[in-house]
Amino acid sequence: MAQLWGGRFTKETDSQVYDFNASIRFDKRLFRQDIEGSTAHVIMLARQGILTTGEMQDIVAGLDGIRKDVEAGKLSIDEKYEDIHSFVEAVLTERIGDTGKKLHTGRSRNDQVALDMRLYTRLQVLLVDALLKELLKVILNTMEGNTDTFMPGFTHLQKAQPTTLAHHFGAYFEMFKRDRLRMKDIFKRMNYCPLGAGALAGTTYPLDRELTAELMGFYGPTLNSMDSVSDRDYLIEFLAALSTVMMHLSRFSEEIIIWNSNEYRFVEIDDAYSTGSSIMPQKKNPDIAELVRGKTGRVYGDLISLLTTMKGLPLAYNKDMQEDKEAAFDAFDTVKDCIALFTGMLDTMKYNRERMAASAMTGFTNATDAADYLVNKGVPFRDAHGIIGRLVLYCIDKNTSIDALSLEELRGICDKFEEDIYDAVSLKTCVEKRLTVGAPGAEAMKRVIALNREYLEQEEEDWFPDSSEYEIHCEVTETLPGWYKV
Repeated sequence: MAQLWGGRFTKETDSQVYDFNASIRFDKRLFRQDIEGSTAHVIMLARQGILTTGEMQDIVAGLDGIRKDVEAGKLSIDEKYEDIHSFVEAVLTERIGDTGKKLHTGRSRNDQVALDMRLYTRLQVLLVDALLKELLKVILNTMEGNTDTFMPGFTHLQKAQPTTLAHHFGAYFEMFKRDRLRMKDIFKRMNYCPLGAGALAGTTYPLDRELTAELMGFYGPTLNSMDSVSDRDYLIEFLAALSTVMMHLSRFSEEIIIWNSNEYRFVEIDDAYSTGSSIMPQKKNPDIAELVRGKTGRVYGDLISLLTTMKGLPLAYNKDMQEDKEAAFDAFDTVKDCIALFTGMLDTMKYNRERMAASAMTGFTNATDAADYLVNKGVPFRDAHGIIGRLVLYCIDKNTSIDALSLEELRGICDKFEEDIYDAVSLKTCVEKRLTVGAPGAEAMKRVIALNREYLEQEEEDWFPDSSEYEIHCEVTETLPGWYKV
């Protein structure tokens, strides 16, 4: 058993207790963040005269060597250690001698793990934001090419009014755009550094917390040491935001599943994002959309798990908080995979425009426009509503549609109908005369698409403060937006 404590104890921890208590099986993914935080810490200690420059240089070089060796596969993270912090410190001491034991000066595992998790979560916020941006690009490309792809709009899963594919996708663009705003909001609220809080009451060492915060791209240090080590609000907020992302993906998936059905045939999902049946050779199943829909409940569960863990904890740190990681890691991984796969599926999907338009022609989606036509002829709206209701009943009885009736049949129900009724209730007219902001008319949609394109192309705001004098170079293996600073 390799642990950072033990002087107070007279016998070894029971092996089952040790395994139950250990977190290295899952917190080993924080090794980069642990090294980044440790590097910032020892740089600050040297600046404050707590360590010598030589000691600082030895420790920084040793930490960088550990990071490179783990990334290159030359060093395995040994699960005999209690957690990632004890692994890094033990290997460092093994490599550079007793100087490595000075790494933990002025620091507790409580503020260390609070920092590591905050650094890791901050990275995940940026990664999710970047994936959402890629999804928005695919949605906008589809919108740009389909301002005249007519389809039925639905309420209560019943055909309601005609719209376009561009308009329908525009609704999801707004949802995911709000999700990106939540990412930025969470980032800005969480981007304060807990390092230096100690176990709960700070330390007697003359630490420069502003410096360590600056080194790691934080806006500044947290302002209460008890809250610093016991705060998991930022994780709860992020998991709540991820749950909302999944809800949006799930709604979109549900529609694609419906549109992919034999009854609708609005879309064809690419073979690369479909699967077949082990018994029915004709099947082409929308499994990616179904799995995204299914995994939504999993992410909800991660959020509820963390909320439940935190609800009864007194200040300050409690071991219960170790339970934050597996739920959070699961949510991070699940959401990133779902966004990436959904984006690929959407980008390769084909649309059956003729089928969509034919569907919009049935189900009386032009009934509201027929009522508006009568209003423009001087009929009060409430009377027009009743007239068109009777007209729909007549069509149902005759198994036909409003625009297929003869003028004689129309005038048999209301003498206000004239020859221009056919143009008034055509699919093209029903859609394109709706020109208010946010409506599906082509001109209205083009204005919105231009605004959305400008939004996606504008230079990204740098969420990080300037770090003019001090920089920590910590390589990150995951793809990041070009404006991310490390």
